[in-house]
Amino acid sequence: MTNSLLPRCSESTLTDRYQTTVPEPVRKVLGLNKRDKICYTIQSDGQVVISRAERTESDPILTKFLNFLAQDIEKNPQHVKAISSDLVSRVQSLVSEVTLDLDAALSDEDE
Repeated sequence: MTNSLLPRCSESTLTDRYQTTVPEPVRKVLGLNKRDKICYTIQSDGQVVISRAERTESDPILTKFLNFLAQDIEKNPQHVKAISSDLVSRVQSLVSEVTLDLDAALSDEDE
C-alpha cells in the first residue's frame, strides 16, 4: 500500500471504557498484530503521533525470576522432578471447559 493510496483520516470510536479499535489501514501501515503495543507521542502543537512501540527485549522482573529459577535448578538439580501423568490428566479435566479470549476487554472488577 503506497502513501498516495492511504486514506487521509481513519476514524474509530472510543468506548465508555476509553477503548478503541485501531483501524485496518493504520494497523497495516504500522505492521501491528494482536497484543502489539502502541506508542502515542504528544507533539508541542498538540497533535498526537501514533506509532508501533519498540519491543522491549525483556521484562526486568521476569528476567530476575527466571535467573533465580535457573540458579536454583543448577544448585539443586535433585529438586527437579517430572510431573505425573495423573496430575496432567487432573489439570486437563479442571480446565477442559474453560474458554479464554485474550482479546476480550477486561471486566470492571479486573481493570
